[in-house]
Amino acid sequence: MATEVRQINSSDVLPIRHKVMWPNMPISYVKLEGDMNARHFGLFVNGKITSIISLFTKNNEVQFRKFATLIEYQGLGHGTVLLKNIINVIKKEGAKRIWCNARVEKEKFYKKFDLKATTNKFNKGGIEYVIMENIID
Repeated sequence: MATEVRQINSSDVLPIRHKVMWPNMPISYVKLEGDMNARHFGLFVNGKITSIISLFTKNNEVQFRKFATLIEYQGLGHGTVLLKNIINVIKKEGAKRIWCNARVEKEKFYKKFDLKATTNKFNKGGIEYVIMENIID
C-alpha cells in the first residue's frame, strides 16, 4: 500500500467533508469561513484520496478542522497516518498550541495524539463537542 500526504485545495476537501460528516445537509454546510486561507491536506493511498484535514493558523496556534476519512477506509489507520504527519509538520513549524473541536465520542482517539480534553464543550447540529488541545513546550 503506497501512501502519501499532500497539500491539496479547498475544493478537494469539500466532497469528502460532505460525504463523511454531514451527508444530509447541503454541501454549503461544510464550507468554512477562512477555507480559502487555510491549508488543506489529504492522505492518498494508491493514488486515491482517503482522508482529509484542514489547518487554520492564528497567533502561533493551529486548529485542525474537518478531519475526515471516507467511511470505507475508516478503521484501517488512514486517519492516524494523516494526523501523525500533520502534527509533526505543525510542531516543526514552531506552533505553540494544536487544538480541535472533537466530537465527544472521538475523545479517546485524539488522546492517542497527546491532545487533552478541556472543560469547554458545546453542541452543534445535535452533536456534542469538546475542545481538545496540546500545548507544545
